[in-house]
Amino acid sequence: MKDEYDFSKMKSRKNPYASKLKKPVTIRLGEDVIAYFKDMADDTGVPYQSLINLYLRDCAAQHKKIDISWQAKH
Repeated sequence: MKDEYDFSKMKSRKNPYASKLKKPVTIRLGEDVIAYFKDMADDTGVPYQSLINLYLRDCAAQHKKIDISWQAKH
């Protein structure tokens, strides 16, 4: 390999993977939820944050809706 390279004539181009990059966010999760995904991470060898991301991505891909209904106290 050369000790020096001349990059001055290179043309720049957009990163084709830029739209798939992850964005850091702050989210509050229950300790039980974190423990669940950490246990799954230990079993699978996949980092727990990646497992949470995969699960949420699957929910989004399947357009899953959550049914939240609060029961009135009688």
